[in-house]
Amino acid sequence: MGDKSQFLRGTLEGCILKIISDEEVYGYEITEKLNKYGIYEVSEGTIYPLLLRLEKNGFLHSIKKESAFGPKRKYYSLSSLGKKELKNFYDNWEELRDSIDSIFKDYEEGKYE
Repeated sequence: MGDKSQFLRGTLEGCILKIISDEEVYGYEITEKLNKYGIYEVSEGTIYPLLLRLEKNGFLHSIKKESAFGPKRKYYSLSSLGKKELKNFYDNWEELRDSIDSIFKDYEEGKYE
């Protein structure tokens, strides 16, 4: 149960939508931003299939742009449907977070060891 990646799995799409909502980004850049926020367990091999699914579901727009460092890069931005999905995710996240906080409000570290 201590594996953070299991917790992250259910929230990663919402995190990706939020990162893309801030600015137009390409896949590797999303991985770097997740790392910046302390999420190191996610590889590019995880990100790209999620981006494909989000785009297929109509949550993202993409455009290929020239890169000074090699081939064209695919940049992602949120569609109007993606903005609604991000809001839905956040509303659900707040409700879940509040419920979990309520469950653990009297938790004392060390008491259960």
